[in-house]
Amino acid sequence: MVDEPGPLLRVRGLTKHFPVRGRRRCGPVRAVDGLDFEVQAGETLGLVGESGCGKSTTGRLLVRLLDPTGGSIEFAGRDLTRAGRRQLRPLRAQLQIIFQDPYASLNPRHPVGQIIATPLRVNRINPPGGTKARVRDLMELVGLNPDHDNRYPHEFSGGQCQRVGIARALATGPRLVVADEPVSALDVSIQAQVVNLLRRLHRDLGLAFVLISHDLAVVRHLCQRVAVMYLGRIVEIGDRDDIYERPQHPYTRALLSAVPQVGQLGPARWPGLTGDGTTPLDPPSGCRFRTRCPKARERCAVEEPALTRRDGGGQATACHFPDSGPLRPERVRAAA
Repeated sequence: MVDEPGPLLRVRGLTKHFPVRGRRRCGPVRAVDGLDFEVQAGETLGLVGESGCGKSTTGRLLVRLLDPTGGSIEFAGRDLTRAGRRQLRPLRAQLQIIFQDPYASLNPRHPVGQIIATPLRVNRINPPGGTKARVRDLMELVGLNPDHDNRYPHEFSGGQCQRVGIARALATGPRLVVADEPVSALDVSIQAQVVNLLRRLHRDLGLAFVLISHDLAVVRHLCQRVAVMYLGRIVEIGDRDDIYERPQHPYTRALLSAVPQVGQLGPARWPGLTGDGTTPLDPPSGCRFRTRCPKARERCAVEEPALTRRDGGGQATACHFPDSGPLRPERVRAAA
């Protein structure tokens, strides 16, 4: 297949509002409220942010498990938001997802060999050598014993079940994989193995990944670019090194400052967040982060900042008063 010019995935103005029904009339939950980003072929993009910011909803929108309220999603030059079931069928083989819970995402009544083979049958793909040979190759690729293809999910550990989910996502030979918190449900001792597996698959197969995670260490290990979300919006996006070493948005700096540093005692230099967190049901006016931002001013309440690049770089920030210096936590010596 010849690669189409331009990015593999282009998202413009993507929104998803969930209606709220009850006795009291209120507005919808604005889970995703206007996202703009791109993913190049073979690139890894990390979506980070605290729980409830809309990361997982975004991942489900990208693979059309949810229908967007507005905006557009273009994959390989084709608009997914306006495609029907017939138009989506050939594209779904190229766009797969890895779910967060390895147990809930696998059918307990089917052996893992049948689970991995299901995408091939649904998409009417006849791989060279047959379906069974393809399943065994996939199990070996993700570090599972091919002779265990007749076992059921309850006979595997959590890490092994997640490897089954990864093999299922790779069955159709996708170009882009959305990984929704792929290691958060696993033991710490197993997380590193799955992270290294995903990194090896990206390197060897040339896959593009959209990694959704709240674990900043995992994102830094896997992703080339990072997008930071807050209340359904992207507040900062850029290259990994720029985001981690020279964050410009106060929310990004607060997230990174909260990560414990080995050999460091005491709090980080960046002050903690103030105020109470808000919900996507009733976001504040202007800047959505202003109710918790230690740098908030009057302008932040009346004017919503746009996601713009500054100083001619590739890092874009939605903040009226961004920082420009590196993030250097203050080192506090232990008392004698």
